Amino acid sequence: MIDAPGRKEPRFPADKEDVAKAAIEATLTKAGAEAGDLAICGGACGGDLIFAEACLARGMRLELYIAFDEPTFLAESVDFAGADWHERYLAAKSRATLRILPVELGPVPASDNPYEHNNLWMLDAAARFGPEKIVFICLWNGQGGDGPGGTRHFMEEAGRKTEKIYWLDTRKLWG
Repeated sequence: MIDAPGRKEPRFPADKEDVAKAAIEATLTKAGAEAGDLAICGGACGGDLIFAEACLARGMRLELYIAFDEPTFLAESVDFAGADWHERYLAAKSRATLRILPVELGPVPASDNPYEHNNLWMLDAAARFGPEKIVFICLWNGQGGDGPGGTRHFMEEAGRKTEKIYWLDTRKLWG
């Protein structure tokens, strides 16, 4: 996600959005993404929505997977970054299939992590076409997140499903 205002250690500063967008677009080209292909992602501000927008611009189909009911998701993962991100989420959602974890799979047990469930759900959704079809693109700094179920978890699980992983290392991108 784009850094929240006042984040002590920058991870994805807002001024790096254009760099991330260019890297994602170049990676989609390298991966051979075409109109009609299916893109699966979360809908958080930052890499998720930048990826979603780039895929939609190519005429790809889009499925957005969120771990909570929509108002909770928006409060946790979009709205803190400003009204522009909220509008971008709504625009992407209007052209996507929205998948809401607690609606489709039921509530996540209190002892489990909803973000980890969402990561696994997205990977399972991609695997329905066969593991040879999965291409995983990840914008990440290679470090642990602010809690469980983050990008590290997603990368580890993706590595169990596919060898086609494109890691956009933000430590290198941000230079």
